[in-house]
Amino acid sequence: MINEESEKDVDQPWWREAVAYQIYPRSFADSNGDGIGDLPGITDRLDYLAELGVDAIWICPFYTSPQNDHGYDVADYCDVDPIFGTLADADRLIDRAHELGLKVIVDLVPNHTSSAHPWFTEALAEAEVEAKQTGAGPGTTARDRYIFRDGRGEAGEEPPTNWRSVFGGPAWTRIASGQWYLHLFDDDQPDLNWHNPEVVAEFTKILTFWLEQGVDGFRVDIAHGLFKELRDQVVPEGLALTSDAAVMYQRGVTDAPMWDNPGVHEIYREWRTLIDSFDGDRMMVAEAWTPGPAELRRYVRTDEFNQAFNFSWLQAPWSAEAFTEVIESTLKALGPSRAAPTWVLSNHDVARHRSRYGDGLQALHRARAATLTMLALPGSAYLYQGEELGLPQVYLPPEYQEDPWSETGEGGRDGCRVPLPWSGFEPPFGFSDVPDEELPMQPWLPQPAEWVDMTVAAQTGVKDSTLEFYRAALAARRIHALGGAEDVEILDSPEGVVAFRRRGASSGTSGDDEQGDLVVVLNCGMEPTPLPEGEIVMYSGEPIVGDLPTDSAVWIRAAD
Repeated sequence: MINEESEKDVDQPWWREAVAYQIYPRSFADSNGDGIGDLPGITDRLDYLAELGVDAIWICPFYTSPQNDHGYDVADYCDVDPIFGTLADADRLIDRAHELGLKVIVDLVPNHTSSAHPWFTEALAEAEVEAKQTGAGPGTTARDRYIFRDGRGEAGEEPPTNWRSVFGGPAWTRIASGQWYLHLFDDDQPDLNWHNPEVVAEFTKILTFWLEQGVDGFRVDIAHGLFKELRDQVVPEGLALTSDAAVMYQRGVTDAPMWDNPGVHEIYREWRTLIDSFDGDRMMVAEAWTPGPAELRRYVRTDEFNQAFNFSWLQAPWSAEAFTEVIESTLKALGPSRAAPTWVLSNHDVARHRSRYGDGLQALHRARAATLTMLALPGSAYLYQGEELGLPQVYLPPEYQEDPWSETGEGGRDGCRVPLPWSGFEPPFGFSDVPDEELPMQPWLPQPAEWVDMTVAAQTGVKDSTLEFYRAALAARRIHALGGAEDVEILDSPEGVVAFRRRGASSGTSGDDEQGDLVVVLNCGMEPTPLPEGEIVMYSGEPIVGDLPTDSAVWIRAAD
């Protein structure tokens, strides 16, 4: 929480230094024993999150959906899918979260709908009629809410462009009339046409609906993808045109006419005006994959998004040089916009950061050290469910994989979505509320038996557990790392070490800084490193005596 007694922080919006906890509903907590998480399950566990010390929750889509992409294929944006509960359950969740002082951020998916959405059903029905008789012409039809185009070639047998789906395969699918529709993801997720006023008006209604329900913010999915320049993607010689090539623009390798077109910004300015018309510091955060912080800055201009995810931090390898470069480039790029940076290490789309950093206990030590470093940086932080338990990525055999990405041979995301272990000694580890007379069952994705020592119950009250580390780190953040300068000073340090100074951060409930500035040291090197003078107030591993060990981080109240 923001330090309410610090004068410099009292007028600051809640999200500027908040820690948000991402909830993947299918995998958080199951209240009815069907093996799938739901909204009542989330509500039942909100006390756990309040005790953990987060300020907000971000809930992935729970709207009506065929669940082909587990909710990111939306059929009705203003209702709850029965597998997750009801609108009344959503109301109870929001109300209970607010009682506990937690803000609620919900996912918004504006790039595409489900193919089961009434609009798309109408579009296909219209196309079928046209295939039999002339009449409804393109551009004045239901299809204009989506991106339908005639194909290339003598008989229109070739797709309109050479684009590839992020999930693998062509980004176009042909329908009965001979036309093609665009889907940058699965073919069950047709892309909307944001040049159509009906689409613009519909999402204004959707935003208003959830704002009136009391949500505090929106995480906007694929925020960089709404407008497309319909031409072939230019790929450098020698680079294959694959789904990877469609996102290579993030690395500056190729152009990407499907991403990051200027038209998106007009839409977000209109949304910002709407959101600001509601009380309570409502907000929106962009999922915008860009080549770097400089490009990301466009999304957080003063009249657009309040925040945008900083994926450069997530993508950085375990490297002092890489972490330092991301910190410096992020703060430099966002400084002119006065936008607060966001920091994130894991989410539902990427391998858990513990597993990205290696194997075994070394990887866990690195994960905790990276987290502690992140929590000291200016701005807000986003945690992904289960990282507070130190959960690793899970390898799931093909027969258990459900992610549409895995079906294409391009890999899948199921390994970071395995349901949380809460208690007990065998699956479902308290995830499902199973009646006593029934046998335990595996949830929708199977949990590893070795998670028995990683449950919430097994770690609660255990001094050196990852869960207690997160609780301590979040408490230390409120005391030592809030309200400071929105920039940091990178300090000279040995090779393999990141060190920075945060001036003016809180040093107690009074908000003064008589104890000195906060200095953070992260040792990514091969040898222990000396520490500056001062009081150690938080550390990522074992208590520190002398030098800082490798694969660890520390917070120090500087002596001067």
